[in-house]
Amino acid sequence: MEFVGLDYIFTPHQRVFWIYILSALFIAGVYMWFFPATLSEYKNRKIWTHKSALMDYKYFVVVAFIKKVFILSLILSSKDVSLWMILFLQEQFGYTSTLSFSREYVMLLYTLTLFIVGDFTRYLLHRLLHTVPFLWKIHQVHHSAEVLNPLTFYRVHPVENILFGLRYALSAGVVTGVFIYLFGANIGLIEIVGANIFLFVFGLLGSNLRHSHVPLRYGDFFEKVFISPFQHQLHHSISFTHKNFGGTLAIWDLLFGTLHIEKTQTNIAYGTQENSSFDTVAQMLFKPFYKEVKT
Repeated sequence: MEFVGLDYIFTPHQRVFWIYILSALFIAGVYMWFFPATLSEYKNRKIWTHKSALMDYKYFVVVAFIKKVFILSLILSSKDVSLWMILFLQEQFGYTSTLSFSREYVMLLYTLTLFIVGDFTRYLLHRLLHTVPFLWKIHQVHHSAEVLNPLTFYRVHPVENILFGLRYALSAGVVTGVFIYLFGANIGLIEIVGANIFLFVFGLLGSNLRHSHVPLRYGDFFEKVFISPFQHQLHHSISFTHKNFGGTLAIWDLLFGTLHIEKTQTNIAYGTQENSSFDTVAQMLFKPFYKEVKT
């Protein structure tokens, strides 16, 4: 199962963890009850059987295999980074007695810091994927989706997977190293079923609707703090591809001028202005490296 990604359904830190899927289905059902036009769009655009969706299903299986067999062994471990960070701090500032705070307080601070630093570094890398020409060619694999479904989340080139793996290792490793240096090794995460509590709540509140055609909004005020499913759907649209880079928090987009808030609309045109198309899994893997020949 793990070599074709089926284990993701039972893995709490994966977007398609079964609890998150059930939660998204419930929220979508309630939304469609009040706004039946959304259900009509699913029927009219044949979302689940669209050629782009079929490509998502195939690509998910292939890339899950590539990640398990090749990529995971290449990615730097956050434990290695945290050890390096501890040694660096000891070399620079010497040994220090650990700060005396309650374990509960340290756990809360550590969990919150990991979440905020992780979300900020995700924003930075995501923005680089859009602004650096070569990285944008890689990232177009994700943005080439013409319709959205939960597996579109995994429509990511292996090179991008490596970059996000390194981002996680560096951000989590540095934060962990600093906390161990300051508070000792007796630190821990506040988790629910094995997932960071903040990420679990994010998943429970319909994170899978980000890659869907359910235009759920949070309202103008809250969309300046949290990225709503509709804001991420706008990010996948041709018109607003280079807006709303945030993962969970919208405050980074607000601070750096990339936030876009708009009223709910249907029949959004998804894809890229370059009209990048990938008709096969092989094209998704290798086409970003082709040099286009103009005629």
